Amino acid sequence: MIDFEVKILDENDLSFVSDLRNLGIQRNVALTLVYMINVNEASSREIEIGTGLRQPEISLAICFMSDNSWIESRMVRANKKGRPLKVYSLCATMDAIYAFYELKAHQDYEESLVKINQLKELIHKN
Repeated sequence: MIDFEVKILDENDLSFVSDLRNLGIQRNVALTLVYMINVNEASSREIEIGTGLRQPEISLAICFMSDNSWIESRMVRANKKGRPLKVYSLCATMDAIYAFYELKAHQDYEESLVKINQLKELIHKN
């Protein structure tokens, strides 16, 4: 039998996840992001154990992070047998991630203002 060590999120990490969630980041993305900040690289299974997320939730988070160029993946052969394992590592800085959500918040705000102005015009026409 092989011993295997996996990091698990602690109270400080969960507090950080909560803060990210307040910024509008999805739960699965926030948990995966905080986990990846704490490790150099991890497999999907390690993320699953460390965050308590299920595999489909991790896949969605990894896909979102990959689409935004926040995460890289590489294939690793385990024990020279079987299917290669995909290992992920965070490649974006937290400043870049914060900038993404800051821009998103500004865009959401601008869209809301446009909708409010459209409603005002409709009210004044009637």
